[in-house]
Amino acid sequence: MIRLGLNVDHVATLRNARGEAYPDPVDAARIALDHGADGITAHLREDRRHIRDADIERLRKLPAPLNFEMAATDEMVDIACRVKPHACCLVPERRQEVTTEGGLAVVAQEMDLQAKVARLLDAGIRVSLFIDPEPAAIEAAQRLGAPVVELHTGAYALGGSEELTRLQKAAECVAQCGIELHAGHGLTYDNVGPITRLPHLAELNIGHFLISEAVFSGIGPAVRSMKNLLSR
Repeated sequence: MIRLGLNVDHVATLRNARGEAYPDPVDAARIALDHGADGITAHLREDRRHIRDADIERLRKLPAPLNFEMAATDEMVDIACRVKPHACCLVPERRQEVTTEGGLAVVAQEMDLQAKVARLLDAGIRVSLFIDPEPAAIEAAQRLGAPVVELHTGAYALGGSEELTRLQKAAECVAQCGIELHAGHGLTYDNVGPITRLPHLAELNIGHFLISEAVFSGIGPAVRSMKNLLSR
């Protein structure tokens, strides 16, 4: 069974739009877990545009794995080592972007990432690198000792059979490197099917679409519908 992690960032986006205490991303996480989500993902951005430090502290206390998305900065490594989530996913981050626009430049940043990945692993945190489906990035992740990579599916979600082929080849490369395979970004009910058939896929992390669906159907039904698709 492919695991489903729900990203609750955009529950916090809605909360912050009015500066209220609601809707609470921690409440959303509890509902999702009650309806079959296997874990929770939250991205603490440097500008705190949605998830806040207190959200991470509270999400960590839930009886389920927390996947802490974070930029590869000293500040975020410090927070992760203090909070000790089950896992962290290192992602690229630019202040002006609306959402994460691509994978981490692992090859170009390998020397800088080395100490950060080692520190996180020493703290007992499972490290994932969010990367584009490129062999060079996968091989760099292996050299860094990352036990997990998450393939960026954004280009696939925008259309194009060639992107699915890239993902399939990358999935095989990940397996050959002895790394666990996750994937995510831009996935919906309509396009997730081919991704579930990637070889060796262990986990999908999905946020914006499921929170959008929850506006109409509720978080529980949205999570259950996606879980049903993953189990087919």
